[in-house]
Amino acid sequence: MDEMGHPRAEVGILLYPGCQQAMVHGMTDLIDIASQFSRQHGGPALRVSHWHGQQADGRFARSHDTHDGLPGAPDIWLVPGRLSGIPEAEEAAPYARWLLDRHAQGATLASNCGGAFLLAATGLLDGRPATTHWSFADQFRARFPDVKLDCDRIVIDDGDILTAGGLMAWTDLGLRLVDRLLGPTVMLDTGKFLLVDPAGREQKHYARFAPRMTHGDEPILRVQHWLAAREANAGSVGQMAAQAGLEERTFQRRFKGATGMTPIEYVQHLRVAKAREHLEFTKRTVDQIAWSVGYEDAAAFRKLFHRLIGLSPGDYRTRFAVPRANAA
Repeated sequence: MDEMGHPRAEVGILLYPGCQQAMVHGMTDLIDIASQFSRQHGGPALRVSHWHGQQADGRFARSHDTHDGLPGAPDIWLVPGRLSGIPEAEEAAPYARWLLDRHAQGATLASNCGGAFLLAATGLLDGRPATTHWSFADQFRARFPDVKLDCDRIVIDDGDILTAGGLMAWTDLGLRLVDRLLGPTVMLDTGKFLLVDPAGREQKHYARFAPRMTHGDEPILRVQHWLAAREANAGSVGQMAAQAGLEERTFQRRFKGATGMTPIEYVQHLRVAKAREHLEFTKRTVDQIAWSVGYEDAAAFRKLFHRLIGLSPGDYRTRFAVPRANAA
């Protein structure tokens, strides 16, 4: 209980070497700000603790507590990401065991960015939806193929487990936790105070198309370089197969195996990536951009763009256009 007799929820942040300090301290500040707004409405405050350093008995110790001296254990455990790479399996193991035990005792688990690798190492994400930084998608799928990874999403709230996307997605995760623990009014107050939009963001608005290029299939890699050189003005599947020196059906099978996409899907992503550049850096109309990246039907282009990016071309330009972009 806090000083006003409210049940006190605690959020524990699990530290490990190289973890993102912006998330650790930013999340602590966000929850403290939310607690202040909650008190103004006559509600409870939240407690935040930091945990680090595996002890001889396999336990972790508090290194920071916003309400020192009060007993209790975290109801929610957060795992930050890391700026320099992802935790390898051996490094993740002791943290995964700790998190698995906390979950078995009823705690909710959450991760941000590459912290999802520690969370997935528990096995609790198998068969469940999760997200991480979009640039880690291939590595994550290779290590945890049973997880239903969706890197288009910025936060996935699956009840007892929450995952957030890349780096600054901790702000979205923090607001989701505030909404859950302190209610929507406090969440909106906190978002406005921090100038963080509490809704309407998805990771696919920001992710850049990064095709697989290290698959080792030389004919397919040759086609990928050929497509890149044509700047989204791709030829037919037959022309691609000819570039690869393969029969068309064989080419399509090998292309999907190497890149994870059909040739048509791959070209769509290339074209939309080029269209994003035009929307950000030029004043061309959407119809002009559609034509320049190979679409005679502007309506079909708009539909495809929205499906892949989650915004219409016009909304994307409003949000991401560079000021004073010159007409091209």
